[in-house]
Amino acid sequence: MAQQQAIKEAGAAMDLSQHTPSLAGSVLECPDGHGGSLLIRIQNMACTANLGVRLDLKQIALRCRNTEFNPRRFAAVIMRLREPKATALLFASGRMVVTGNKSSHNCALAAKKFSFIVSKVGFQPAPLIDFKIQNVVGTVDVGFPIRLEGVVYAHPTFSSYEPELFPGLIYRLAQPRVVFLIFVSGKVVITGAKTEEQMVEGLKKVYPILMEFRKSETASERPGAPVIGGVAADGVVKRGPGRPRGSKNKGKELKSQDGGAVASI
Repeated sequence: MAQQQAIKEAGAAMDLSQHTPSLAGSVLECPDGHGGSLLIRIQNMACTANLGVRLDLKQIALRCRNTEFNPRRFAAVIMRLREPKATALLFASGRMVVTGNKSSHNCALAAKKFSFIVSKVGFQPAPLIDFKIQNVVGTVDVGFPIRLEGVVYAHPTFSSYEPELFPGLIYRLAQPRVVFLIFVSGKVVITGAKTEEQMVEGLKKVYPILMEFRKSETASERPGAPVIGGVAADGVVKRGPGRPRGSKNKGKELKSQDGGAVASI
């Protein structure tokens, strides 16, 4: 009885107060420091929990719908829900990983539904023990292109950029421990955060750096630059409709049938 009471108290201690959902659901608002705001769209949340009982994965796979189990490839049952749309990995030890949600509320709801399904098979799972959000993934568009080379040269300690391997720059913040994948187009992927507040706090620190290395549009990139005497107003030489490059007839002469030169190319 004492053990069951302890398990119930552990399940009741599951606290989601640190995850405050915004009014827009899976969208967070972050001030940019210039009177505007950036919108962070949450794409995925991953959480873990413990059911407190050992599971027979083969029985679960045989008696439950929407499940996959191939012990030769992966030692867990893959179970899917339609509402809320989520996927769970159930291990024989009773550990469970739930992913695919876009809010902490749906994470907790999906975990409880998976626990209920396991109980219908014949197991006696305890209330969710050690429920915790492990990772929050979000995306944001800053609205302007970024010079990634400048960022990696100015901040070599926190950033790494290998365009031959991956087109994005990886920027790792020390506090909060959040990772940013920054692309030239201005699209940014935020991962590694435990709460929504960490995502907002991290973006507040990184956004001034992105503004510092914002790409400015040059005159040569503007369409419709006027051309004067073969040279555009921005100093770029405009080639006329002359002979194409690499012409093999350069310097040769056309000869008539009587052997006289009539024209040169």
